[in-house]
Amino acid sequence: MIKINSQIIAPDVLIQKYHLNSIGQIIVNTLSASDHTYRYASENQLVFELDLRNSIIKAAIALYNSNFSFMVFRKSECNPDYWHRTNEGGFLLKRNVTPSDAVKDIYINSSLYGTECSTAMVIVYYKALVDTLPVSTFNRVFPEIYLMNWQHLDKDIGIMDYPNVNDYLPGDGRYFKNPDVNPLTPEWQGENVFDLSNGMYYGHGIGIGNANKFIAGLNENRVPGSTTSAYLMDSAKRPNFKHLANIAEQLG
Repeated sequence: MIKINSQIIAPDVLIQKYHLNSIGQIIVNTLSASDHTYRYASENQLVFELDLRNSIIKAAIALYNSNFSFMVFRKSECNPDYWHRTNEGGFLLKRNVTPSDAVKDIYINSSLYGTECSTAMVIVYYKALVDTLPVSTFNRVFPEIYLMNWQHLDKDIGIMDYPNVNDYLPGDGRYFKNPDVNPLTPEWQGENVFDLSNGMYYGHGIGIGNANKFIAGLNENRVPGSTTSAYLMDSAKRPNFKHLANIAEQLG
């Protein structure tokens, strides 16, 4: 169920009041039908989460439809007008460059970029935040960006890995693990994906498809002779939606 200030809120009330799109309706109905209680301090907190989840899905699909390439870290590429490519293959925001413009450039000039799946996930989060927060707020909160992997993601985004969550939701980050990966192709040890809803996922390198597509793609990169299949892990990566909502309210 959904509780806002200790009051149970019916999904129809939220759907009608905020004219929620299909993604928002799926999320609200899932939260409301759950045995778990989802608590929010205000309707704004919940609506912000719905907006950001929707932006995550849009940013993931837009990256898939771009010319952004899959490359391992040692061969990664970026637009030198906005980013400095580090020795480890990450992209460090250049000084005197507007952070929101640099993130948008990845989508505008996508053919100049290429990296592997965890960095693509990080890029999607930043693009979703650019599209959800006021531009001035984004640039103030994220003046320094390093696109590499989860360890370098800004602390204000607050990404955490939640094992065995009560409900999986559109916009969640998920992971397909390939336990018997071929050591000659370690980049295929797993695939980071976003839940696009209705059983569909996006993962950089494999694309968009259902779970079977990702499992089959990873199974092609197992140790020869292995019969141990890749699988979708029972966990979800999520940003700290409430903290980000509070930032939006305070600085927006």
